[in-house]
Amino acid sequence: MKQPISNQPVEFETGHIYHVFNRGNNSQRLFFTRDNYLFFIEKIRTYILPHADLLAWCLMPTHFHLMVHVNEIRMPVKSEDYAPFSSLPARASLEVKPSLSKKSRSLNDSIGIMLRSYSRAIQKQENRTGSLFQKATKARCLTQTDGISPAWFQSRYGAIISRAFAEDDYPQVCFDYIHANPVKDALVGNMEEWAFSSARDYAGLRNGKLINKERAGEFGLVYR
Repeated sequence: MKQPISNQPVEFETGHIYHVFNRGNNSQRLFFTRDNYLFFIEKIRTYILPHADLLAWCLMPTHFHLMVHVNEIRMPVKSEDYAPFSSLPARASLEVKPSLSKKSRSLNDSIGIMLRSYSRAIQKQENRTGSLFQKATKARCLTQTDGISPAWFQSRYGAIISRAFAEDDYPQVCFDYIHANPVKDALVGNMEEWAFSSARDYAGLRNGKLINKERAGEFGLVYR
């Protein structure tokens, strides 16, 4: 399977794991307060979880990483999408239970709506204009690896030639990399100290509801 490296929409396939990531345009900051992180988590719950199981995630000040197992490419549209989303609530709620309409949208559409919704809220909060995220959200299939170098490893600087990994190791390599981001960027001393990732959930320090540990176990993913 050819890996997407352009601005073209990702061709997601059900039953596969993808590493989805984007960063601030010109490496600008995406999250300014704790509530900004919580608001984005709410967006993940609303727009990503109907399509996919979340296996790992990490929100960094200037970028984000999601590791998802795709279950449904297209899902019914939720009626709350038609409501204004330009305002960031004073305290983001993580419990969103919108009703369903008769329309549907793809996972690509949902990712785009999620980022536009968050961007509008931050633009209003920060009294700014212009693109918040980079134009193209990247996604790499980790379970169908044709076209990925055996030494591929994604970093903040792009693809790095590291060392050879067996194809079966790609999901675990990405899983480890996502959780290690805050340590790599010297934000914390160990992975469990960073509140805005799934590391604390896998370490048993928090009972987060975003990730699907059973699905992660099906692919042999181990937190270490």
